[in-house]
Amino acid sequence: MTEIKLKGLDKDGTEKEYALSDFKGERVVLYFYPKDNTLGCTQEACNFRDNINRLTSKAVVIGVSPDSIKSHQKFREKQDLNFVLLSDMEHALSEQFGVWKEKSMYGRKYMGIERSTFVLDKNGNSEKEWRKVKVTGHVDEVLEYLSST
Repeated sequence: MTEIKLKGLDKDGTEKEYALSDFKGERVVLYFYPKDNTLGCTQEACNFRDNINRLTSKAVVIGVSPDSIKSHQKFREKQDLNFVLLSDMEHALSEQFGVWKEKSMYGRKYMGIERSTFVLDKNGNSEKEWRKVKVTGHVDEVLEYLSST
């Protein structure tokens, strides 16, 4: 895969530039979500937040959406998020993982993120993926997978 660098916020809210290679040697839960501060995305982020201690003993959590850093900062502060958020405004990482898709709502077609989660191994290779994720129970699925491998 091509090395893509994205601006993001670290777990403490500090703006940095990241590449997935920065996490080499660690397993990564990389989850893609459509939009900050929407109902499903907030629920998903809060589920990751509430389980962060159980997750970080097994992997680093990174959320990715096409929202701006400013939007991420507001989302982080409002929801007290405690993991890395990356801003993929150009959709480079989303396209690389095949989650930038044509969607439809009320008969209108548009491009957007297909809610998806990937577990990357310590070398950055995808070892597990969930596509078209349903928010309810998803973090439990991820934890179950991480605990079994």
